[in-house]
Amino acid sequence: MAKLEGVFPVLVTPMLNQQEINWDGYRENIEKFIEAGVAGIAINGSTGEFVSLTKEERFRAVEIAVDQVKGRVTLIVGTAAETTADAIEYTQQAEKAGADAALLINSYYAHPKDEEIYLHFKSVAESVSFPIMIYNNPFTSGVDIGLETILKVGHDVPNITHIKESSGSIQKARNIVRQGENNLKVFCGSEDLVMESFLVGAVGWISVAGNIVPELVTDIYNNIIEGNLEKAWALYDRILPLCEFLEGSGKYVQIAKRSMELKGWAGGPCRLPRLPLTEEEDAILKQHMADLGVLAPLYK
Repeated sequence: MAKLEGVFPVLVTPMLNQQEINWDGYRENIEKFIEAGVAGIAINGSTGEFVSLTKEERFRAVEIAVDQVKGRVTLIVGTAAETTADAIEYTQQAEKAGADAALLINSYYAHPKDEEIYLHFKSVAESVSFPIMIYNNPFTSGVDIGLETILKVGHDVPNITHIKESSGSIQKARNIVRQGENNLKVFCGSEDLVMESFLVGAVGWISVAGNIVPELVTDIYNNIIEGNLEKAWALYDRILPLCEFLEGSGKYVQIAKRSMELKGWAGGPCRLPRLPLTEEEDAILKQHMADLGVLAPLYK
């Protein structure tokens, strides 16, 4: 079983224009992340614009990623869908294609109750045998899953092994770790609570900022694991302004895609209705990237 710990950049889906995906650039980006030493990558997540992709595009993204990774790093596939039946189909396809795990959020439109979320997660997980990382993100889905439900589904379903916790509540992350009896391991999903999450017991980070500075986010994790907390805090202090910009902007997808371009990687536009960054937002992003030393010479 692949190792589900460390920092996993959650990748953009690069595009040539608002409709055509840049599959060559997608492969090239994956290769660059592997060269940067990341523990793994996550695809078809919110940052990858999964809601804007067709089923065929999502399937192809998985197949290409599996082929490009070739087992060198851990590959997590976002398999979210509005219905349980569709989520099962996406999750089964990811497992069959050769991905290492799935990342699964609850319905993001229906605002389901906890008993409905429990059944959704359980039904999807029991349709496959590889690990499932469930996802609590009330800002996206409109529902903050109850602690009791999270712990129960982690206890009841053996292959629900991890949770990406993005509620912004460090108390919830702590309580999952402390009360979960090691049934459910926590990944940080809040860019501005990374150190705090690791200090209460998180084992990984699904990172939007990892698109921009994969080496730096990996260094933060490695220093934490090695017990060099002062060095880890110093590195995190460097990246925190960027993390806060991502969290507070409401445009993390546009920021991530534009940052790829500003590094000289494959990015491209978002699909409508997302519009590009404003001139002011673009200038702020460039300054953050310049401060971190990752702005391509063309844009300096």
